[in-house]
Amino acid sequence: MSKVLIVIPCLNEAAHIEGLVRQLVPVAQRLDGQIVIADGGSTDGSREIARRMADAEDTVTLLHNPARLQSAAVNLAVAEYGAQATYLIRIDAHAAYPDDYCDVLLGEAVQTQAASVVTGMLARGTGPMQSAIAAAQNSRLGNGGSKHRNAPVGQYVDHGHHALMQVAAFRAVGGYDESFTHNEDAELDMRLRAAGYDIWLTPHTLVTYYPRATLGALARQYLNYGAGRARTVLKHRVVPKLRQAVVLSVMPALALVPLALWLPVFALPALLWLLACLAGGLAIAWEARRPALALSGGAAAVMHTAWSAGFWASLLRERRQARKAVPG
Repeated sequence: MSKVLIVIPCLNEAAHIEGLVRQLVPVAQRLDGQIVIADGGSTDGSREIARRMADAEDTVTLLHNPARLQSAAVNLAVAEYGAQATYLIRIDAHAAYPDDYCDVLLGEAVQTQAASVVTGMLARGTGPMQSAIAAAQNSRLGNGGSKHRNAPVGQYVDHGHHALMQVAAFRAVGGYDESFTHNEDAELDMRLRAAGYDIWLTPHTLVTYYPRATLGALARQYLNYGAGRARTVLKHRVVPKLRQAVVLSVMPALALVPLALWLPVFALPALLWLLACLAGGLAIAWEARRPALALSGGAAAVMHTAWSAGFWASLLRERRQARKAVPG
């Protein structure tokens, strides 16, 4: 089996990093692989845990990531340790993986010869609010029917949750764009596809993702997601997909609401959207037979609003900066 580089971007993940690395060490040993923990300056003890494990295990290396971003962590690890590796596997510290995760990815890469193998994601929460947020993210109400956020079917796709990539392909397109704090994975996938590389969505494994536990944290996350998507759209001059365009309409609809003081019909778009979110939350709760999941409708409304606001704010900011850069 070709050598595998397993990269774990890490920032304040003391609660998860040791168990995750212990799970991966036997995999790295069996695959003649290397685990690189790229730490962005953790202050919660994560770095000390990683150092201790690197000292104890030949297959584990601790790497300082001064840029702190996940994209920079992977780029740096590939630059430092990717020369002898055929495949790069990206592991997120705040997620859970089946024991055969890496084996499935490698098997799919060999069988399909795809430059990138991506996976589905299943959100899981503990407690009423995080569970409701997870339910929203697992539903079409929250993800718009994204192929990798629903039960995945094996197929070639434009984008998915980053899992495995050929190191040669990663390097050929320049790796992640480190000017992106969010949506860097989708932006890289656009360059991969433009360069003629295939992206395969495997149905045989998935990542269990633990979402934000509060609506405030969820709003900040989706504000950044929307901003990142706007930058991707501008950089590659693409039109948002229909599911994204629907969410983009949320902020314009909300902006019309004050005009309802003079003409009530102006409140109708926002009212219909809000009712759709609440009804969707009730449907999720009914299907799961869990009344508390009715909160997922409110979680979806927060996700939509924050994503739309982040997109429009970033779009206007980027265009304003572009105009300033034009002489005269």
